[in-house]
Amino acid sequence: MQFFPAIDLRGGRCVRLYQGSYDAETAYSDDPVDQARQFAASGAPWLHVVDLDAARTGEPVNLAIIAAIAACVDVPVQTGGGVRSLDAAAALADAGVARVVIGTAAVENPGLVEQVAARQPVAVGLDARGQEVATHGWERGGGKDLLALAAHFESSGAEAAVVTEISRDGTMSGPDTEGLAAVLATTGLAVIASGGVAELSDLTALAAITSGNRRLAGVIVGRALYEGRFTVEQALGKLDQ
Repeated sequence: MQFFPAIDLRGGRCVRLYQGSYDAETAYSDDPVDQARQFAASGAPWLHVVDLDAARTGEPVNLAIIAAIAACVDVPVQTGGGVRSLDAAAALADAGVARVVIGTAAVENPGLVEQVAARQPVAVGLDARGQEVATHGWERGGGKDLLALAAHFESSGAEAAVVTEISRDGTMSGPDTEGLAAVLATTGLAVIASGGVAELSDLTALAAITSGNRRLAGVIVGRALYEGRFTVEQALGKLDQ
């Protein structure tokens, strides 16, 4: 299972939101590029970067910072937030992003995922409150079912599904293992978990989720790292056990 430290960008800073609320923000660094360097130097095999401003408005507010992050590390960068067109996806690829994550547009315009996948690596971002997938920076209900979308995108050409239970994101209340198990059983896509990880034991619980001979492909962790619950090195050691 791959480990993805998270860098969420808002107004040029590295922040975390509580349950996806833009009114419940904690800023952790004014230098997200340096934070990326630290994560990469600690051995992280990937970085997961989200442009929160773009997720809300569709405008690539933090594109220059994303390009700087991709240029300063020697590990692949996965990036989402505001990817709602072929041009937006291509701009991130030009900025050095290895894989784009499409969330809102995947719900509202599913065909875009297939179009982008024909040109560059893509993951589908499925951010849900219970079974309903949310859009536009998690501020709107998309009216679509999580499991139905996970099954639909299996044949889209996407490499992975990034699955977030919004009610747990930024809360450090533990991951939604039951929901993630249901998604893994529903789709053949690689499933990357996001939201709620607080302790090393949570990584063990995620690694234990199976469907047939398949396991989760990765886990994204943000707040637990920023608040010192564990380090990247400790996480990698736990996942190697």
